Amino acid sequence: MVYGRPGEGPKEGLGGQNPTISKRGPVSWFTLGFVGVTSAAAVGYFKVQRERRLEAAMGKIVSTGKPAIGGPWTAIDMNGQLVSEKDFFGKFTLLYFGFARCPDICPSEMVKVGKVMDTLKRDYPDLAEQVQPLFVTVDPARDSIRSLKEYAQDFHPTYKFLTGTPEQVQKMAKAYRVYVSKADETEDGDYLVDHSIVLYFHDQQGELLDVCTQSMKPSDVVERMVKGMTTKPTI
Repeated sequence: MVYGRPGEGPKEGLGGQNPTISKRGPVSWFTLGFVGVTSAAAVGYFKVQRERRLEAAMGKIVSTGKPAIGGPWTAIDMNGQLVSEKDFFGKFTLLYFGFARCPDICPSEMVKVGKVMDTLKRDYPDLAEQVQPLFVTVDPARDSIRSLKEYAQDFHPTYKFLTGTPEQVQKMAKAYRVYVSKADETEDGDYLVDHSIVLYFHDQQGELLDVCTQSMKPSDVVERMVKGMTTKPTI
């Protein structure tokens, strides 16, 4: 049944039928928004669960004294010199894997590390002197010494940046169980690299003490680092 102007009676539709005219399409903006929010929540949930599983696994590994993550490695520093984990013995190291062309996540995590270092220097100056942040590229094909030196200017001055041959980087990433996957290249040859987002905290002998995931705030990282640096190991 189709209605005309106010005061008029109902009019028959075509063919004597009474078509129903919908004022909205099959999918409303509300529905799209709801689906989007639901999807984002699901992704966030699985991300949190993945991080919790990682932290739980790391807690078990560290507590049993049998670290299955990390180990010997070699890389190239910004002076073009070959270095290894032994060159940082005597320091607590905070290790992060990333790449210079990362648009958002890497810079965010590295700024977080900068805040961690500033907080340590302010509240625990003696401990801050013992910490060395390290950045290891997962994109050695593009992250040359020159490009990393330029990249380093945007971040905390205590950072040391490392690159290496593809074989060196692959071996190190594998030792730390870092997920690395090159995304599809664009027509101009550009690409992104998907990778794990984890901070690895080591003691002064290069043994893994703890891991800090992306969801942790700088204050959370500081708390865990201070605990790791001041707690005497049990015999």
